[in-house]
Amino acid sequence: MDLSIWALWYDIAASHKTEYRDWFHGVHIPEKLARPGYRWAAHYELGHGGRGTGYLALFGGDSTQTFLSPSPGQLATRQSADTKKFLAMRLQSAAGILAEEYRVAGPDAGKRSPGLSTAPVLQIGHYNAPTPAIEDDLGGWYAQQRFPLLATLPGCVGTRKMLATVGNYKHAILHEFSSLTLREQHFAAHEAERDDPNTWMGRVVPQLTHAPYSPAVGCRIWPTP
Repeated sequence: MDLSIWALWYDIAASHKTEYRDWFHGVHIPEKLARPGYRWAAHYELGHGGRGTGYLALFGGDSTQTFLSPSPGQLATRQSADTKKFLAMRLQSAAGILAEEYRVAGPDAGKRSPGLSTAPVLQIGHYNAPTPAIEDDLGGWYAQQRFPLLATLPGCVGTRKMLATVGNYKHAILHEFSSLTLREQHFAAHEAERDDPNTWMGRVVPQLTHAPYSPAVGCRIWPTP
């Protein structure tokens, strides 16, 4: 079972996008998936909502140990000249190795692509909470209000709450949707509650410190539907 995700955020200059994507989809992803414990991969173009832009690559693994033996730092010392060339094209890159804390299936869970790959559309947040008390309130909101909502929300494929084993931000939340249209129709309205301090979301979410690329909404470009 895929209990961990290696997430990589970055941008690519316009002049390199086609060359980079051809290599990433045709060479690099198959190389990763050939390693023990790797279960799936997905590549998203961000910029369809939130403030994150560029790209997001996700690799699903059996556990965090999948991505730590060897670790990213060790892998960097073994890269071929070709791999180094393409990875050097990445701009403003950031990464996190995330361990799954909890997941919930949505009404569209049955529409998930073959295998375990994440859905065609996602919204991902990566953030810190300033105090244990706020983390307590955040956890209560997820467990008692947010997850029950997502389990019945039209267009929702599923949601995963994750904690970082490696990375600058402790918490991550990954929402999956079957289409961008359904996300905008059914999820966006609930997101507006962050601006209302009289709601649970409006009390806790504004206190979180998001990464510069978070939150972000992306559409999957690999694997294609």
